[in-house]
Amino acid sequence: MTQQQYKETAQAWAQRTEQRLAELCGEYLPQDAEIGQAARYSLLGGGKRVRAVLTLAACELAGAPAERALAYACALEMLHCYSLIHDDLPCMDDDDFRRGRPSCHKQYGEATALLAADALVTAAFEVIANAALPAQSRVQAAAVLAKAGGARGMLYGQELDKRYETQPASEEQLRALHAHKTGALIVAAVELGCLAAGADEALRAALAQYAAELGLVFQIVDDILDVTATTAELGKPAGSDASMDKTTFVTLYGLQGARALAESHNRAALDALQGFGEEAALLRLLADDLLQRKK
Repeated sequence: MTQQQYKETAQAWAQRTEQRLAELCGEYLPQDAEIGQAARYSLLGGGKRVRAVLTLAACELAGAPAERALAYACALEMLHCYSLIHDDLPCMDDDDFRRGRPSCHKQYGEATALLAADALVTAAFEVIANAALPAQSRVQAAAVLAKAGGARGMLYGQELDKRYETQPASEEQLRALHAHKTGALIVAAVELGCLAAGADEALRAALAQYAAELGLVFQIVDDILDVTATTAELGKPAGSDASMDKTTFVTLYGLQGARALAESHNRAALDALQGFGEEAALLRLLADDLLQRKK
């Protein structure tokens, strides 16, 4: 697979996800209520759809058509969006912009934003429950999503994030924070793709290791971009970590050290795919793309 083929495939999958998400909004969100409008505003406001692409890629690598995992990919994007709405609230990261426009609570108010996020996370589980896949797959998918987004996953990561606003964090503590806050949903993405395809345990384990390393790459690059990119490039406030005096991989190691660490985890992600041939090319190119991203 060439770089151009990778970009075209990833873009096509992101667009297909966006299309299906718009359809699901009509099915699962109230059309005449402000919480429905606010949820659609946040969910369909753009974004890289990295998690959805990972889900579809894992499904295809396991030997099934990518489309089979689309419902799971959309459910994951719904849960991810709910987390972003909560992240932006004044009681959390207090960010006024997301994806280049006012965050949900700035556009609709805090109460409506909170309800819109709740609407998205509950709709995510409806989407899984109603997916055209075997019952066992749907039950396992719901469990994966609940664990990744819950108190043993993303929510715990957010608690750690708040904790280390008031005290310094070591590298080990920072890794634990981001393994939960960022990495949990990225690992869930490949797990959901595997469940949709009925993949064996060996493939699931290899992709989980790949995704865990990828999650750290994603976060380290985020930390770097918070220092080096502009607000216009990021679509959200640049320099927010420094303004809140957060410990990041950049504050621990400097820009050069953080870049070297990201490259190290990228190599580890690629190593997890060593048992696969050309069929894993998209996942390899995706890892390199996330390492080199500028926004």
